[in-house]
Amino acid sequence: MAQFFNIHAENPQPRLIHQAVDILKRGGVIVYPTDSCYALGCHIGDKEAAMRLLSVRGLDAEHDLTLICRDLSELGHYAQVDNTQFRFLKMYTPGAYTFILRGTREVPKRLLHKKHDTIGLRVPAHPIVQALLAELGEPMLSSTLLLYGEDVPLTEPWEIRERLEHLVDLVIDGGACGLTPTTVVDLTSDAPFVLRFGKGDTTDFEG
Repeated sequence: MAQFFNIHAENPQPRLIHQAVDILKRGGVIVYPTDSCYALGCHIGDKEAAMRLLSVRGLDAEHDLTLICRDLSELGHYAQVDNTQFRFLKMYTPGAYTFILRGTREVPKRLLHKKHDTIGLRVPAHPIVQALLAELGEPMLSSTLLLYGEDVPLTEPWEIRERLEHLVDLVIDGGACGLTPTTVVDLTSDAPFVLRFGKGDTTDFEG
């Protein structure tokens, strides 16, 4: 049965953050709030935990997951970023965007897109996520908490706990989140290309 932590959305309690990261490091799958909606997360190097995460969502092993990074410096360790891409990323991070970039050798091969060697990366602007990443010291593997066959992500912590308490190891209650996933932007071409319109504003870079 999942543990349930009530963590302050603006001033996360260090003790609870430490316990949450310990669960991640031991192979746990957690539910946590972001600046777009609630998400599932696990350790980047744990293949079994990643498979459990996908199972919660009813997805197969081929589904692409996202690396949640603390900042641009960490993102640049896992993605190939040129000067033009860096300037763009600097404008839109942290925020409710997921960026598709070519991965570096630091990304486990199983996580890269099979044809293009790309990976989705994101730098969220949420104190709880930032605290988790600071304690973890590396990115977290993640996916939106959108269950199979449903149109919107789960957003109420009590409902998440009720429905997933036997499927995940920890639910972090950081208050109600939104219902809109991130905007997904492909940065592997000459110009940014929006693959999915979501919470992040795109008016400044739509061609």
